[in-house]
Amino acid sequence: MNCFTTLSLSALLIAPIAAQDHTDAVQKTDIVDTAIAAGSFKTLAAALGAANLVDTLKGKGPFTVFAPTDAAFAKLPKGTVATLLKKQNLPTLTSILTYHVVAGNMPAKMVLEQAGLVTLNGQRASLAIDKMSKASIAGATIVTTDIQCSNGVIHVIDAVMMPTSGNIVDVASKAGTFNTLIAAAKAAGLVGTLTSKGPFTVLAPTDAAFAKLPAGTVEMLLKPENKAKLASILTYHVVAGRAFAADVAKATSVKSVQGSAIKITAKNGKVMANNATIVATDINASNGVVHVIDQVIMPPAAKN
Repeated sequence: MNCFTTLSLSALLIAPIAAQDHTDAVQKTDIVDTAIAAGSFKTLAAALGAANLVDTLKGKGPFTVFAPTDAAFAKLPKGTVATLLKKQNLPTLTSILTYHVVAGNMPAKMVLEQAGLVTLNGQRASLAIDKMSKASIAGATIVTTDIQCSNGVIHVIDAVMMPTSGNIVDVASKAGTFNTLIAAAKAAGLVGTLTSKGPFTVLAPTDAAFAKLPAGTVEMLLKPENKAKLASILTYHVVAGRAFAADVAKATSVKSVQGSAIKITAKNGKVMANNATIVATDINASNGVVHVIDQVIMPPAAKN
């Protein structure tokens, strides 16, 4: 399936989930009060209070909340919830909770038409349907849908979804296929930038992509005297903000941090950034998103 197309589901796939829908009239209570009244979201309510998110989810919204039950929180390793509720872990708790919230009121039918949803955390939560027609989001099964509230809708999930905690450099290091890119980022003095808050979108060339350059090119660029040129090339692979695959595919060009534009072409199920094919997309990082490309792209000045 083309990673840039929206997940398409037949009525047969939607029906088993829709059969669980709560299609009563919109509740007069907001998301927080509805969850508390249900009696099975006590841990979620406590976490929202600790993260100072109660007022947000009692606000106008609308919001779509993928709500883990108390049983879902109980699946976490022993001591995890108690640790997250500590004041010093507020940023981590907030990141996790906002990963369960999407802007707008999205009923089950609309949710199931998506390949993924961008959360208030900033990261994208992927959606999938298994062979048993069960829907899941970021690995958590959606067990009940369309609990309507005055300021949005709740869908119940059976596990706590965890956003990626590593930054762009962490994610690239863990992958094991971006060793040259990381070495180049260090030589160019850009590691600090790529580990900062961002967010950034990185078109990341693999080690194999760097290997396609003429012999000796990488070694030459890594020399201290070529630091400025190397930095120019690397920042040409970075775009300010998070641009997920669906947004990139719709663009004709994007402006790099280096300053020059990158031409985007979508044709025959492939998306190109200049002469490089985007071969993997929407890899979450705490400070952005990574798309993998199969060639190193060169800014205009570096081609001379």
